[in-house]
Amino acid sequence: MTLPRQCAVAAPRPGGGVVRCRSVATAGGAVAVRDAVVAPVARRGAARKKVETVAGMWREVQGCEDWEGMLEPAPHPVLRGEVARYGELVDACYKAFDLDPASRRYLNCKYGRERMLEEVGMGGAGYEVTRYIYAAADVSVPTMEPSTSGRGRWIGYVAVSTDEMTRRLGRRDVLVSFRGTVTPAEWMANLMSSLEPARLDPCDPRPDVKVESGFLSLYTSADKTCRFGGAGSCREQLLREVSRLIASYSGDGEDVSVTLAGHSMGSALALLFAYDLAELGLNRDAPVTVFSFGGPRVGNAAFKARCDELGVKALRVTNVHDPITKLPGIFLNEATTGVLRPWRDSCYTHVGVELPLDFFKVGDLASVHDLGTYISLLRGADKKPAHAAAAAARDHDDAGGVLAKVMDFVGRRRAGALPWHDAAMIQMGGLVQTLGLI
Repeated sequence: MTLPRQCAVAAPRPGGGVVRCRSVATAGGAVAVRDAVVAPVARRGAARKKVETVAGMWREVQGCEDWEGMLEPAPHPVLRGEVARYGELVDACYKAFDLDPASRRYLNCKYGRERMLEEVGMGGAGYEVTRYIYAAADVSVPTMEPSTSGRGRWIGYVAVSTDEMTRRLGRRDVLVSFRGTVTPAEWMANLMSSLEPARLDPCDPRPDVKVESGFLSLYTSADKTCRFGGAGSCREQLLREVSRLIASYSGDGEDVSVTLAGHSMGSALALLFAYDLAELGLNRDAPVTVFSFGGPRVGNAAFKARCDELGVKALRVTNVHDPITKLPGIFLNEATTGVLRPWRDSCYTHVGVELPLDFFKVGDLASVHDLGTYISLLRGADKKPAHAAAAAARDHDDAGGVLAKVMDFVGRRRAGALPWHDAAMIQMGGLVQTLGLI
């Protein structure tokens, strides 16, 4: 006759706890007791690896801890996927931008906002576009045809996450997506690399906070003749729409985030708006995050310090071979030392944390700044470097290269004998302007 086993947890052993079972049996009236050690009994799910989701770590993805521990030795897979996703939402601006001179929507969006994302192949992106944004540079380009100079052009869009995407993200996401430089007037604005006080808060102008005059012109100049509905300046349109969305969803008790994503010049506008929104307090404590792709410097050291103080987070995705990320301030910047150090606080200074990529293709210099290349490198980060670079090159070639198309468009429109893509390098003149020599 054998009685049931009596089990108790014994003292832990190397490798985990054990279960000691005592078997009690009778043999001819005598009682024999035997101890046996058996394998530990694992709790259901105890050995299961924790699954990290966007919803579970969205504040870290948005930079609440400045992405500490998420970038090295390699970008965290959740972060990498989210950054690539935002890059694709910026790329939608280029895909929807009309470069056909014969089109009635020339230099504006080809599609209505209700179907824009679907038309560019992003119908499942999980966002609803609520408003298009237009910007006009307050510069004159006398040698250019009127249709490309001094008028407001479609620069991007405001969108909000759908209910389904909100559940995936763990919060309601208000997104603003900006394209980069395309029109000659925008190129001319980019060349205006002198620093100018931002003065965006009338109650506290902060004259020490300075930004590039060309970016500020694009952000604050209005063109009331825009035939596609650009009411007021880029700034006015953004403040009105984004503050409306924040107020609407914050009132429902939801967690809300503000995500601003842009490429090249668009990343400069994203950072300007992030600073402006936080300075005015219109974000209502919603975290404000900028995802910058190939973005230039925007302001001086005081601008960076104020962004940090306001809690504006910026993740700068850069290609180490991309010259745009080193402008303006190629000579005098946050890294200035030695005899030029006294000018450092007056120099251009990057804001935020850098996520560096590495890509270069001989014979195709434009690819180092191409947004499609950036996205492909992020998507291919799990591959070996050579394979990732090859995949990026294939994607760049298959897409025709967004930047190559834009440069071809701009290159056909000249101011005198100077091609616009060559004129962009005059940004180095910002050194002279920073020193106050002109």
